[in-house]
Amino acid sequence: MDKNKKEELAALFMQAGKAHHHAYIETDGDDPEWPLWYSEHLKESLPALLGVEMTRSRIIYELMHLDDTADTSKEHWTEVYAETLLAKYSA
Repeated sequence: MDKNKKEELAALFMQAGKAHHHAYIETDGDDPEWPLWYSEHLKESLPALLGVEMTRSRIIYELMHLDDTADTSKEHWTEVYAETLLAKYSA
């Protein structure tokens, strides 16, 4: 796995997380429709980093699937999401 690409992708998720928290600061980041917000924020950068075409619906699916299945007990969610998506979409 390309370590630099993982770091770039994790940084993208970190930036999106900070932007999301800032956008929902009044509710301490609580947003039941967070995948919609993230998909809009990530719709250009995420597919470019992964090197695949992705619709907003696909991004939403991936985020929701990761939220349900990713083990973030040992690594920050941004690292886990980045590694998982890179493994899935890298040839």
